[in-house]
Amino acid sequence: MFELKKITQFFKMIMSNGLGAPLLMLAMLGMVVVPMHPLMLDALFTFNIALALLVLLAAVYVKRPLDFGVFPAVLLIATLMRLALNVASTRIVLLEGHTGTDAAGYVIEAFGEFVIGGNYAVGIVVFAILVIINFVVVTKGAGRISEVSARFTLDSMPGKQMAIDADLNAGMIDAETAKQRRSEVVQEADFYGSMDGASKFVRGDAIAAIMILFITLIGGLAIGMAQHDMPFGEAVRNFSLLTIGDGLVAQIPSLLLSTAAAIVVTRVSSEQDMGGQVADQLLQPRALAVTAGIMVVMGVIPGMPNIAFLSLAALCGAGAYWAKQRLARLPEMALAGGGTAGQAAVSPVESVPPEPEVKELGWDDVPPVDLVGLEVGYRLIPMVDKSQGGELMGRIKGVRKKLSQELGFLIPPVHIRDNLDLAPNAYRLILMGVTIAEDEVFPDRDLALNPGQVYGSLQGAECRDPAFGLEAVWIDSGQKESAQTLGYTVVDPSTVVATHLSHILQRHAHELLGREEVQHLLDNLAKKAPKLVEELVPNALPLGAVLKVLQNLLVENVTIRDIRTIAETLADYAPQSKDPLFLTGVVRVSLGRAILQSIAGPAVELEVMTLAPNLEQILQRSVQQAGEGGIEPGMADKLHTALQEHTQRQESLGKPAILLVSAPIRPLVARFVQHSIPGVSVLSYNEVPDDKQIKIIATIG
Repeated sequence: MFELKKITQFFKMIMSNGLGAPLLMLAMLGMVVVPMHPLMLDALFTFNIALALLVLLAAVYVKRPLDFGVFPAVLLIATLMRLALNVASTRIVLLEGHTGTDAAGYVIEAFGEFVIGGNYAVGIVVFAILVIINFVVVTKGAGRISEVSARFTLDSMPGKQMAIDADLNAGMIDAETAKQRRSEVVQEADFYGSMDGASKFVRGDAIAAIMILFITLIGGLAIGMAQHDMPFGEAVRNFSLLTIGDGLVAQIPSLLLSTAAAIVVTRVSSEQDMGGQVADQLLQPRALAVTAGIMVVMGVIPGMPNIAFLSLAALCGAGAYWAKQRLARLPEMALAGGGTAGQAAVSPVESVPPEPEVKELGWDDVPPVDLVGLEVGYRLIPMVDKSQGGELMGRIKGVRKKLSQELGFLIPPVHIRDNLDLAPNAYRLILMGVTIAEDEVFPDRDLALNPGQVYGSLQGAECRDPAFGLEAVWIDSGQKESAQTLGYTVVDPSTVVATHLSHILQRHAHELLGREEVQHLLDNLAKKAPKLVEELVPNALPLGAVLKVLQNLLVENVTIRDIRTIAETLADYAPQSKDPLFLTGVVRVSLGRAILQSIAGPAVELEVMTLAPNLEQILQRSVQQAGEGGIEPGMADKLHTALQEHTQRQESLGKPAILLVSAPIRPLVARFVQHSIPGVSVLSYNEVPDDKQIKIIATIG
């Protein structure tokens, strides 16, 4: 008992270390090369038959084909092992067959003497029948079913993926269940594809068995009579029985494995094994009763084997009675299991296990909306899959890091998923559940951007850059160097999507900032300036007011990295007014140096545009009378035309366009410019530091 335990632990150690398959392959190689003792052959033939029976029973009892996913590999290994045994036994038959029928072991002798009665003619016929059954019926049918199943499984993959996405979008399943179902779809395609290939090995094994039989028989007769001077009759008897016994002992496991393969590929996923399905679907009362009646009619015909037919009729009648009684008890069983008394009886085919109790809905069933999302078509999936060399995930991580450092708060993660409703090359950027932008990229091409001055044209699909609207062309990768020579800026598809995402996140940064993010900023500041945070929130201002000020700054592309200066300013001016617009203005004055540096760099002299005094007075009266004020349509049109003209001139010179106005009207003009001419920066006189020199290049009236 102790030795058996040690052997079991030894085999467990081998399997857990992944040494089982390599050792088995080495053993097969040894069977082919090294002569084997007959006792070892007996043990291996017995193991081969036991393995075939084990695989067949596993195929019968498995509930779903995917539950036996290792079957193609087992089928291949068992086939190779059987062929290696054929080679080893053939060697012994040819070398020692002249000594008697037990030369190749007792298993082969038993199959040669007992199974076929020692008659080699009967053995040849039985072997031929087994080969025909295996080769023509079982293997051919299983191979055809595997081929068709593999093709239909691959064809149905897109539909199954769409159904999973539809259930996920409808809230019928969660993301984890959808991921599991997608994995099962891929596993199913891989399984049937592997079964299609493995069935070819079984078919080739049946052909090899026929060839090995005739080669061994002819070679044995030649060796026995030529080398050992055996009489023809004795040589025929010895080598025929050994060869046929060898063929039968190998062909029977082959037939069992072929049957197992046929059972697996013809199975339908169910909660029952094959025996339970047969009992529920085949043994129906009406079918059994009609079968019993036909057997009775055939049994009373004169000359027919009456006892056999009538006995079978009695068994079918008893089965019909038993099935009918079982069907009648189904309502009682349902009532005992919690069903209703009025539940209708169903046939065994339609009987299903009681459904689990539906869980009461809770807040956990309401999934939160992702702040930032990216949906891609199926051709763009490799771009986001690291295992396929996709670089987009890394680019997006870099975009989040860069924007978080520039804006001053943590950009939320980007939720990426595939969407089969999109075009294959399309992607969609989503903000708080709403589509913000949608465009197309080609994963096998590069995008050549026209920066404004190029020296030739390119062949490809013309388009616009998704982020900034520049003229661009999708070109083949081989044109990259020539495009750069002509002055184009060439970027890969991952960079295009990442740049577009960066542009969208920067433009909508104020929407991504919420109370939780502001609280994190204040918590970090409290580690260095606890008194400042304690005085500001909630004593001077509520958290919502601080949030509104920070959002106002982000709307105008002002970074909030210097949270200490912002908090100091808010704490100083909060006693005067809690109006977010007023507080935003005084914070901008405190951040004036940083704002100017982000616009014009370290330049000492600033080229600015100003408004004519009469226009400023009109706008100031508008603000005083209507709060935030507004600009009359005719005046807005003229102002837009003049600003656009001067802005284009500044951009052509490579200089920023800055409009300098008085503090009261700055918010009004900034809102107008933001929507009409995004390239203009609107500053108030108070925001310009004293060490900067102002040069007025245009006065707009």
